[in-house]
Amino acid sequence: MAVTPSEPPEPSQPAPSPQPAQPAPSNQPTQPSGSRPEVRSLAGVVRGTHEAGVAVFRGIPFAEPPVGALRFAAPRPARSWSGVREAVSYGPPPPQAGHFGMDALSREAPGDDWLTVNVWSPEPTPGAGLPVMVWIQGGAYVFGMSGLPEYDGGRLARDGGVVLVTFNYRVGIEGFGQIEGAPPNRGLLDQVAALEWVRDNIRAFGGDPERVTVFGQSAGGGSVAALLAMDRAAGLFRRAVAQSVQGTYFSPDLASDIAAACAAELGLRPTVADLSDVPPYDLPAAGDALGATMDRWADRWGRPAYRTIPFSPVVDGDILPTTPWQALSDGAGRDVELVVGHTRHEQRLFTAVTGLLGEVSEEQAAAALRFLAPGPDGARRYREAFPTADPDGLYELVHSDWLFRMPSLHLAEAQAAAGGRTHVYELTWAAPGMGGAFGACHGLDVPLVFGNLDRGQPAVLIGEEPSPEAEALSARMRAAWTSFAAHGDPGWPAYDTGQRLVQVFDTHPAVTSYPEEASRLIWRDHAFPVLSVVT
Repeated sequence: MAVTPSEPPEPSQPAPSPQPAQPAPSNQPTQPSGSRPEVRSLAGVVRGTHEAGVAVFRGIPFAEPPVGALRFAAPRPARSWSGVREAVSYGPPPPQAGHFGMDALSREAPGDDWLTVNVWSPEPTPGAGLPVMVWIQGGAYVFGMSGLPEYDGGRLARDGGVVLVTFNYRVGIEGFGQIEGAPPNRGLLDQVAALEWVRDNIRAFGGDPERVTVFGQSAGGGSVAALLAMDRAAGLFRRAVAQSVQGTYFSPDLASDIAAACAAELGLRPTVADLSDVPPYDLPAAGDALGATMDRWADRWGRPAYRTIPFSPVVDGDILPTTPWQALSDGAGRDVELVVGHTRHEQRLFTAVTGLLGEVSEEQAAAALRFLAPGPDGARRYREAFPTADPDGLYELVHSDWLFRMPSLHLAEAQAAAGGRTHVYELTWAAPGMGGAFGACHGLDVPLVFGNLDRGQPAVLIGEEPSPEAEALSARMRAAWTSFAAHGDPGWPAYDTGQRLVQVFDTHPAVTSYPEEASRLIWRDHAFPVLSVVT
C-alpha cells in the first residue's frame, strides 16, 4: 500500500512545479523515535523499521506521481513534506502486464505514487560511507515491482555491508510506449531520476554517493546497458552489473508502429491526448491483448513479434543515443567498471511456461533458427556446430543466444575492446526445484544474488528446502557482487578478447575460458542492430 506524507497534496489539484528541497541544517542524523530509525532526506524526514539488524525504509517517493497532468511526462522530483513520513510499506507498483499474475498483485496495492525507492542500511548515519548497490528489476519492460519478496535487500545489505536500494519504474506503454506528445523512454528516465535521488540522499542513509553500483537482470540488465549509453546517467554510478542482458532496443518507427497497434486495441491513437484519460490499468490489458496475437505481425515487426516483445528501450538519438554495444565500443563506459554474465539455459524457463518443454517439433526448431539465427547461413551454422542437438536443444540454444547470452557477451567484448574493465561470468548450476527440469534457467541468479532462497516465485527453482549446496553458491555470488561494489574486484580476472577468462558459478566454481565458444563463433560478426520495421 502507499504510504502517506504528513501533509499530502490535494489529489484533485494538478501537480505544481517542484519546489527546491531544503537540506538538513546539519550533517547529523535525526534522532530516532524509540527504536525506529529516522533519517532526514532532502525532501523531509522518513521513519523506517529495524529488521534483522538492518534499518529498512520503504516507499520513499523520488518523483511525483506520474498521473493527471504528469501522465506520460518525464519524472519530476518529489515535493518536500513537513513532519515525519512513515516509510514502512512499499509504494504501489505501476500498472503491470498479466504475466505471472503481476496485474493482480498491482491491483492489490492501489494508489498512484508509483515512483518510490526502498533502502536497506546496516548503518544509517551520514558518516558510515558504505558502498551502495541500486537494483533494477526485470520483467520484459512490461511488468516488475520492487516490492516482490525475492527483492528484499536485507540479507545482501547485512552480510555484504552495503546500502541496498530498490525502486519502481514505469513499464509497458506507460514507461516505454512511443506516444506522440510524450518523451520516449520514460521508464529509463525514471531510472535516472532514482539514481539522482541516490546521489542526493544516500549519504544520510549511510551510503557513499561516490561508490554506487547499479545492477539489474533481464530487462533490468538491458536497462543497465542502456544507462551505460546515456549522457543523462553519466556520473551517477561508478560500477555496473548486467545480468542476462535483454538485447532488444527498438527504432522509433518500430516503437511507433507497435504503440499504434496497442492503442488501436482501445479504439484510440497513440497520443497523449487520446491515452491520458484511459484508466491506467486498462493500458496493460491492451498490451496483453496485442501480445496474444503479436505473431501475426511477424512479417512487419520481425523478431520482436516472433518473441512477443511489444516494448523495449527506444534508440531515439537523444535520451538513448545509440545501442549499448555501439556506445561502449566508442568508449562511453570506459570509466565504469563492469560485471556482465548470463545463465546457461536462459530459454528453458520460457519454453516451460509455454508448455513446449520436451515438446518442440522439428518445424518449431526450424522456425526459431530461421527467425533468430544470425545471417543468411545462421541455421546451417547452428546445425553444424551442434550436430547432436535435437529440436528442443536447437530451439533452446538459438533463443538463449539471441535474447540474452550473446547480447551479454557482446556488451563485455565491446567494453574490453574499448579499454574498459569488465568481468564475465556464467551460471551453470542446475536448479534442483521442479525436479531439476529447468537447469540453469533465466532468473535463477536473482534468488542466489539476493540470498532469498525460500521466498518469492523464483524460490520454486531452488526447491522446498534450500540445500547446503544452494546456500554455499548463494554466499559465493553475494560475496562477489558486494566485493565488486566495494572494491571493483569480484574475485576473478578481468575479461579480455585473448584468453576470454570467465567465472563459472556451479557446485564447484572455476575460472575457465568462455564455455559457450560454439555460440560465440556463430555470433562473432553480428552487430545487434537497432530493431526496426521490416522492409
